[in-house]
Amino acid sequence: MNLGDEASQDQVKEKITADPFARHLDMRFLEVRPGYAVVEMAVSDSLCNFLGGAHGAAIFAVADAAFGAASNAGGTTAVALSVTITYVQAPPPGAVLTAEAVEETKGRRTRLYRVKVRDEKNNLIAVFEGLVYRKGE
Repeated sequence: MNLGDEASQDQVKEKITADPFARHLDMRFLEVRPGYAVVEMAVSDSLCNFLGGAHGAAIFAVADAAFGAASNAGGTTAVALSVTITYVQAPPPGAVLTAEAVEETKGRRTRLYRVKVRDEKNNLIAVFEGLVYRKGE
């Protein structure tokens, strides 16, 4: 499926921001455009690990949502080939995380994205890199 088939940019953005998993985690898509996205998520108690900080999977989830939005916002279906994440520090419960995804390289079929996750105090929480394969133009 190609997100852009007979779909306007607004329809593509609407489809991305209606992602069921992101909605389940109360993520907010603050900005979505081709090659760029900003997604926000509060760290509720249910997203914390047994040590009291945000679970790594929660941090990964907000980074991945921004990655997916940025890489698909142009309308061409893009699927992840590889992702890595480096956790810098664990935010406490109640922190608000903002993931900013930026397209770093633009190949014909693959594109690399870097996502920085920060808390509301602008502390760097994690750095995520993801490579996508674009299924078609």
